[in-house]
Amino acid sequence: MLMRPETPADHAAIREINIAAFAVHPFSRQTEHLIVEALRAAGALAISLVAEAEGRVTGHIAFSQAPVDGQDLGWYLLGPVAVLPEAQGRGIGSELVLAGIAELRKRNASGCVLVGDPAFYTRLGFRQAQGLRYPGVPPEVVLCLPLSGPEPDGVVAHHPSFDVEP
Repeated sequence: MLMRPETPADHAAIREINIAAFAVHPFSRQTEHLIVEALRAAGALAISLVAEAEGRVTGHIAFSQAPVDGQDLGWYLLGPVAVLPEAQGRGIGSELVLAGIAELRKRNASGCVLVGDPAFYTRLGFRQAQGLRYPGVPPEVVLCLPLSGPEPDGVVAHHPSFDVEP
């Protein structure tokens, strides 16, 4: 399995992966592919990695800046992360998350925040956020991973691309 930065040749595959992975997800508005495309178009896709196996892109992960109380504190928002349904359960999602965290460390990021399943992400080092709050999101699914320094206290914002309508 190869983890690498996306290239323009991957854009169609990334779109299809996000559509397929979130097609029946109960907490999705099925806009993840649009979010990725909007982040890319806005130049706000800070990190975009793909998982490739046997010459085929099977997974994707995106990171964008996550201001806290309107300030750039070096925190990033993880999401979306998607794996083709037929390739799920093989650790590809975990490997994408770990590769993304490694890239954040190379960039001297302060930390990473996400909205997701605690059972999955706590295995990868994330914990429930104590001081970070995400408006309209239940606190039990707001998870963070401080990378340098303590977790800040404040409201996490996302790029407007996350508000895209279907």
